[in-house]
Amino acid sequence: MKQKIVVTGGLGFIGSHVVVELQNEGFEVIIIDNLSNSSEDVLEGIKAITGVQPLFEKLDLRDKSLVVDFFSRHHDIMGVIHFAASKAVGESVKLPLLYYENNLNTLIYILQELQKKESSNFIFSSSCTVYGQADTLPITEAAPIKEAESPYGNTKQIGEEIIHDTCKVLENLKAIALRYFNPIGAHDSVIIGELPIGTPQNLVPFITQTGIGLREELSVFGDDYPTEDGTCIRDYIHVVDLAKAHVAALKRLISGDNADNYEVFNIGTGKGSSVLEVISAFEAVSNQKLNYKIVERREGDVIAAYADTTKANNVLGWKPKLDLMDALSSAWKWEQRIK
Repeated sequence: MKQKIVVTGGLGFIGSHVVVELQNEGFEVIIIDNLSNSSEDVLEGIKAITGVQPLFEKLDLRDKSLVVDFFSRHHDIMGVIHFAASKAVGESVKLPLLYYENNLNTLIYILQELQKKESSNFIFSSSCTVYGQADTLPITEAAPIKEAESPYGNTKQIGEEIIHDTCKVLENLKAIALRYFNPIGAHDSVIIGELPIGTPQNLVPFITQTGIGLREELSVFGDDYPTEDGTCIRDYIHVVDLAKAHVAALKRLISGDNADNYEVFNIGTGKGSSVLEVISAFEAVSNQKLNYKIVERREGDVIAAYADTTKANNVLGWKPKLDLMDALSSAWKWEQRIK
């Protein structure tokens, strides 16, 4: 009997890659997605890669009655991996209530259903934004949580607090929050990848869209930061490595190896790359020059953020296997395919 896992937001960029890795590991997956930032076509991509089409329910988790109904119909769920959330920093500043409703209410409704079960396992898609501009680099899980720069970042902080407080009083709930750094790339089959709707919010899709001619030029926000080349530094992790970290975390929860019923892990490569370094690496893998210009700094951007991954390496037994060039190469092939 296969263990059944629910993946909310499972047709999105990260979610779809996690579904692939779960199915490759023999789990049975049910995807919940409201298709607000994804496409049902991704189901065919997952099936093409794994040979299995996951169950799919189009469902808006903001409707509590639908969440209650879903869990009443699926009694044998072993765990939930929760991605369903709005994630554009700029948009969250303009539409804070939408972000608080979508990112917090949905989390609460799911946890309320999980508390009814004899035992349940929960993985939360968190973010390195909780650290803000960290005092020391690389960033460990013990780094202080800084005041959020945006409503999006605040929903990740509050989300972690909600889960932590719930785990304190519910012995039947075990949870892991994975704080991602910057996921990029696509599956090596180039059948699934990142599909930003409208203007991309992240660097790499903007780079690939500029490279292919969808955008005239790339804006580099500031070259006067206190870094070697003056541009911001981030930790870019291949989405497939990130997906495998979720499988490792889920296995830890199911096996009962976790010492505490709430744990937090950084998921990154441990290496920082500046914006200009990423551009240069893209030019190397794509064999073409990228049209970019330096513009004013962008509000809310931290100078540098990259992970100390020691805890994930040692405790989860997980290490990233792919590097920046691998990720950019797959992102470029994906962009060429969807064009």
